[in-house]
Amino acid sequence: MDLKQLKEELLSDDKVRQEYDALEPEYQLLSEMIKLRNELNISQQELAARTGIDRADICKLENGNGNPSLKTIKRIAKGLGKQVQIRFV
Repeated sequence: MDLKQLKEELLSDDKVRQEYDALEPEYQLLSEMIKLRNELNISQQELAARTGIDRADICKLENGNGNPSLKTIKRIAKGLGKQVQIRFV
C-alpha cells in the first residue's frame, strides 16, 4: 500500500476525517509561510533576523509544532514582506 492509498483509507473514518479537516487552517498557514520563505530564498535564520523571532521557534512553526499568536503571525508576514488577511468563509 502506498501513502496515497493509506491516506484515503484513514480518511474514510469519520473521526479521522474531522480531525484532519480541523487542522487545515494550520496546514495552510505553515505551507504558505514555507512557500514564501523559499520564494524569497531566505533561510530560517534570515527570517529570524528579520522578525526578531528565534530561529528554533520558526523551525517549530514550520514543522507544525507551534501555535503562533496573531502577533507572531503578523511579525512573520512583515518579515516576508507581506500583510496578514483573515477571512471567515
